[in-house]
Amino acid sequence: MENHIVQIAQVMSMTVIAAGLLIGLGALGTAIGFALLGGKFLEGASRQPELAPMLQTRMFIVAGLLDAVPIIGVAIALLLIFSNPFLAALGVK
Repeated sequence: MENHIVQIAQVMSMTVIAAGLLIGLGALGTAIGFALLGGKFLEGASRQPELAPMLQTRMFIVAGLLDAVPIIGVAIALLLIFSNPFLAALGVK
């Protein structure tokens, strides 16, 4: 019985670490992506100012798509925390 509790604790602790990595690395990747996107937008707008409105529209479309990455990571992390499929493998309901 005690071994079973230790296994559950290990699975839960590793799940929390995995969820933290999912959220943290997703946020880091998105931050880098937004920085590159903003920098390239400013470069393009400074080279051809007449195209700035078109570039801005496209930048916001790409920013919306880029924002999906951490949202998906948060959803998977919440799934792992609250409905852990690894605990089901141990027989915990």
